[in-house]
Amino acid sequence: MTGKYDVLIIGGGLVGASLLCALESAIKEYGLKVALVETHSIDEARDTPPSYDARASALSYGTQLIYEELGLWSGLDQFATPILDIQVSDRGHFGATSLSHQEEGVPALGYVVENHRLGEVLLKRLKDYRDQGLVEVLSPAQVQSLQPLPDSEMKVTIEQPEGAVETAASLVILADGGRSSLMEKLCISRKHYDYEQHALIANVSLDRPHKGVAYERFAGRGPMALLPLSDDRSALVWTVPSDEIDDKMSMDDEAFLATLQEKFGYRAGAFTRVGKRETYPLALSVAREQVRPGLVVLGNAAHAMHPVAGQGYNLAIRDTLALAQNIVESLGQGIAPGNLTRLLQYVDGQKADQKMTLDFCDGLVKLFSRQELPVILARNLGLTCLDMSRELKGRFARKAMGF
Repeated sequence: MTGKYDVLIIGGGLVGASLLCALESAIKEYGLKVALVETHSIDEARDTPPSYDARASALSYGTQLIYEELGLWSGLDQFATPILDIQVSDRGHFGATSLSHQEEGVPALGYVVENHRLGEVLLKRLKDYRDQGLVEVLSPAQVQSLQPLPDSEMKVTIEQPEGAVETAASLVILADGGRSSLMEKLCISRKHYDYEQHALIANVSLDRPHKGVAYERFAGRGPMALLPLSDDRSALVWTVPSDEIDDKMSMDDEAFLATLQEKFGYRAGAFTRVGKRETYPLALSVAREQVRPGLVVLGNAAHAMHPVAGQGYNLAIRDTLALAQNIVESLGQGIAPGNLTRLLQYVDGQKADQKMTLDFCDGLVKLFSRQELPVILARNLGLTCLDMSRELKGRFARKAMGF
C-alpha cells in the first residue's frame, strides 16, 4: 500500500471540487492530507458549448453566499444572471403568487450560471491546489474497489494508466454522481420513485426582455420553468410525461414553439427561437445510507430529485459545506475525519433540510400534476392564500433562497 490520506474524494465534478474548496482552511491549518480521484484528465482542454445552447444551473442566494465565502464568486459574478423575481402560476386557473428580491431585502433571489462557467472556475481552483502541493490529484484515474479496514479506515484500489495502486484513507467521499457503480459494489441501495416524466431542456428567446424574472408555470401533467440567462435568453425546463417525450423531441422548431406557447401561455411574452433540445428521465432517488465508518455519500449519489424548484444542486452544496465543517470540528477535537459517531452527527444535522427539500419538490410535482377538479381548486386557493400572506410568502421565499 502506498501512502495514506485523511480524506480521499472520488469525483472531481461540481460537488467534489466544491468540497475541496471548503476544506482549504483545514488543509492549511491542520495539514489535512487530501487526494481527489477524477476519471477524466483535468489537464485536457474542455469543449466549450455553443453560446446560445450552453446549459445552466440555478444557484440559490444561499449557494451564492457559500461560494462567496469560499472565494469562488468573484470568478462567477460576471457570468451570473440574477433572478430578481419569481412568478408562480397554474395555467388556466386563478391561483398565482410572486416573489420579489426587494420584498426579501436581498440583491437577488438566486443566480443562473452556465454550467461550463461554473466548471471552469472550480477546475482552475483544483489545478491551483494541485500546483501548490496542497492536494494530490489522481487524474485520469478510477477507483476500482473500496474495502473497510480497522479503525474506520478504507482501503482504496485505484486504476491509473500506469497500473493499479492501493492506498488508504480515514474518510472516503463518494461524489461520483447518481449512477455511482461504487455504491452498487458497496451494496448501498436506494429508495427510488419513477415519476414517469422526462425533463426537456432547451434555451429559448422571447419577444421582450426577461428583466430577471423566473417563471414556474404548472401546465397540466407537468410543470414548466423559465430561468433568465444572459443576452435575454431563457433556460426552459419542461416536465413532459414519458409517453409524450418522443413527440416533443421530433417536432421541428416552429411546431415546438407553437406547442410550447400553447402550454405556457403569454405570461412571459411570445417565444421566438429555440435552441438544441435535450431530455433526461426524472426520478426521486435517495441513498438508504449516507455514511458508514470512513465513508460519506455526497451530491447526486446521496439524493437526486425533481428539478421543479431547482433545489437539487443547492441542497448538495449545503450538505458539502456541512460536511466540511464536520471534518474541521473533528480535527479540532483530535478525532479522525472518518469517525462514524462524528459522521452520524453530520447526517443528523442535515436530515431536516434534506427531508424538507425532498418532500417539498416531490409534493409540488404530485400536487400540480393532478387534474381532478377538487385538487385544482384546493391548490389554487393555496396559491392565493400564499400570495396574500406576507409571513407565508416570506417562508416560501427563504426556502427558495436556500435558507
